[in-house]
Amino acid sequence: MNLDTPIPTSVPVLVAGGGPVGLATAVELRHHGVRCLVVEPRASVSWLRPRAKTTSARTMELLRRWGLAETLRSRAPLPVSWSQEAVFVTNLLGREITRIGACFGLDLAGSDLAAEPGQQAPQPLVEEVLREAVGDALLTGWQVSGLSEDADGVTVRVAPAGGGEEREIRAEYVVGCDGPRSVSRAAIGARYEGRQDERPNFNIVFRAPGLAERIPHGPAVHYWVLDPAQPGIVGRLDLKETWWCIAQGVRAENADPVRLLRTLAGADIDVEILATDPWTARMLLADRYASERVFLAGDAAHQNPPFGGHGFNTGVGDAVNIGWKLAAVLKGWAPARLLATYESERRPIAADTIEAAALNMATGAPELADPSLMGDAAEFEKVRPAVAEAVLRTKDSEFHSLELVLGYAYVNSPIVFPGAGERLPHRWLAPGASLYDHLGPGFTLLGDQNSSEAAVVTAEARALGVPLHVADLPDEPLTLVRPDQHVACRGSVPAGALRHSLAHDL
Repeated sequence: MNLDTPIPTSVPVLVAGGGPVGLATAVELRHHGVRCLVVEPRASVSWLRPRAKTTSARTMELLRRWGLAETLRSRAPLPVSWSQEAVFVTNLLGREITRIGACFGLDLAGSDLAAEPGQQAPQPLVEEVLREAVGDALLTGWQVSGLSEDADGVTVRVAPAGGGEEREIRAEYVVGCDGPRSVSRAAIGARYEGRQDERPNFNIVFRAPGLAERIPHGPAVHYWVLDPAQPGIVGRLDLKETWWCIAQGVRAENADPVRLLRTLAGADIDVEILATDPWTARMLLADRYASERVFLAGDAAHQNPPFGGHGFNTGVGDAVNIGWKLAAVLKGWAPARLLATYESERRPIAADTIEAAALNMATGAPELADPSLMGDAAEFEKVRPAVAEAVLRTKDSEFHSLELVLGYAYVNSPIVFPGAGERLPHRWLAPGASLYDHLGPGFTLLGDQNSSEAAVVTAEARALGVPLHVADLPDEPLTLVRPDQHVACRGSVPAGALRHSLAHDL
């Protein structure tokens, strides 16, 4: 840590926490030309506890919007074409029970449903790509230790991560992406509401030379082991020798990582333990997301079980929503009351995501495990159809959740017109040319620009100083698209549509 790093005394936006959500907030602000500072205690990113491993199709679309999708894909250890399947087995080296395909939107390449398929990429890689994009707006080795808000801004206290003298930074706005123990959440008097699952889990990151060659089930993004002696989930972190594992029902004080892995494998495999991490799932939602000038995003605002791969992806959606709105206010093309719509739009999405993830968690490997699966061939074949049916019935929504990932909509938002609020339906205009590639960083007016309504919207944008990109699609009805690629208004775009979409009329 370099305590001599220059620290600004003031900044338009300070982001507390430089995990994937804080970094995404900074990238979104930079996308709109807004200066910010991300304060993060970790000097570097550790690969020993990769946590999130699924970057959703929607997050990949947002990375494409920032020009980062191909960067992430080119560096991801598992190519998107490598596998799209989850395989359910008695042990890694044992019998196959069933499999689920087209997992996590990994099959969407070339589909009109999305501009990007999902990507299996460990969270540390996502953070490294975003750190590079943020550049000198990232201050590492320091953490936010407190903040106080007044009518004109926020005074933020930062301290060296290892202890030392505090300094003060003045910010017009703060985005708290500082995780479960959020200083920002405490500062605005918000609190978590929800519950914690009592079942323990034990993560292991390990190296296992030659294991992949011994597995008879082919490539898979997940191997679900349904052995009652030790159920769990195993997957590859790369195409070399590094793996991850969730051993379910295991408490840290009773854990023998090598024994756990050998039971999951069904053989005395050679393993090297790289890291372990005990945890229990939490279903928590902050009772409020914001004060006048401090906003919560990511784990500071919500926590959900990892089943379904929604965690940090939901936080990236938060980052884009609050990011473009802060830019609109700071750039002068929206009133400050626009910021109140951040909570009204994003909090319901987090609530739905928490419940979906909790439902995914309700039936895990321990609940699906059956002792008869471990019997002789006749016993296995007798029980396998019933277990396979239970797997497909209870786990389909975990691996196929595009209605949540791509289909969420801000239908009750005060700044969208009736019948709008959804993500702009995607299509390819030509091979490799996404409709989304024709959207501007601000608002976009899609459709036939020869209509009288188009001229009215264009004039309104000039009067309000709103950045408006026009994309002419002859003979198509007009659609007004927000900076976050959600539809503000469609079909008929009336006079005052931009004023309404930017909260001028609230």
